[in-house]
Amino acid sequence: MTKLQLLLAALFLLTSHTTYCQSQYPASAEGNYIIKDFHFESGETLPELRLHYYTIGTPQKDSKGHIKNAVLILHGTGAAARNLLSPGFAGRLFGPGQPLDAASYFIILPDNIGHGGSSRPSEGLHMKFPQYNYNDMVKAQYQLLTGQLHVQHLRLILGTSMGAMHAWIWGYTYPDFTDALMPLASLPVEIAGRNRIMRKMAIDLIKMDPAWQNGEYTTQPQIGLTGATSSLFFMNSSPQHLQEAAPTREQADALAEKIKAGNLRSLDANDLIYALEASRGYNPAPHLSAIKARVFAINSADDEINPPELGIMEQEIKKVAHGRYILLPVSKQTAGHGTNSMPQIWGQYLVELMTTH
Repeated sequence: MTKLQLLLAALFLLTSHTTYCQSQYPASAEGNYIIKDFHFESGETLPELRLHYYTIGTPQKDSKGHIKNAVLILHGTGAAARNLLSPGFAGRLFGPGQPLDAASYFIILPDNIGHGGSSRPSEGLHMKFPQYNYNDMVKAQYQLLTGQLHVQHLRLILGTSMGAMHAWIWGYTYPDFTDALMPLASLPVEIAGRNRIMRKMAIDLIKMDPAWQNGEYTTQPQIGLTGATSSLFFMNSSPQHLQEAAPTREQADALAEKIKAGNLRSLDANDLIYALEASRGYNPAPHLSAIKARVFAINSADDEINPPELGIMEQEIKKVAHGRYILLPVSKQTAGHGTNSMPQIWGQYLVELMTTH
């Protein structure tokens, strides 16, 4: 989920029906894992790749000493794991009696390459940072699990948006590693059509700003960032909820300024370019038959990034041996692409997935 979506979701959750009420969950622990000489698919190498991560709950081991209750949760483009440690997400999933009760599960939330507290372009290399892609990100996640946390098997991989696309990659890259996959707000095909055009336009808008200076700016290129986030905003948002949140011209203008200020305060132009471009080689379609895990693929009918009228998921899910496609109908509770981070809407399917595989 992007920071744009997080701001919108916070507004939408004020009026959303709650299936899983917010509750307290155990405090998270955090750490950093340093991977030496990490090799990227581009052929580039980083002497030290840092992955920052959070964990919640306690590992439980089977008779052979293997962790048996691990769950991996993956964030969206431009966001970070801490965004999922919110009352609206974690507070509806990890508390007592909730779908991923931390008393029963060992929950792992990494910051992916280029995001949050992990190694990213804005730390100094700028546009000289290795050109990472989704395969690199999944590879790093795997090394974090096996090398640092000693996890050899997962009960579930749940991903939102970009994290959902990572879940598809996990399914065929490491087919025996997880029992279940829940990709939320994604399509298991190459990023093309309007989705790719949106990403390319956003990248171009940043690079067209003279203040960008080929990535060597000292202050954020505000014109380029504002233009880029505007295109992302309209694809991520929900018309119905925006009308409810800003029913007058004055309220709409005030909300627009609030969103603009929030983005300029929190986003880095180079980091955003890399994050949007990381999807360039993504295409699970030829590999879907290799997925062994049980899959519940969930999209919302008002998601402009993954619009149901394309009919793509209906065809591709047939290639997944244990796959199911769930299309959430448009309602006053759904929030476009941002529905991916609203467990009160899709939590019932998570319960079903975790009890039937």
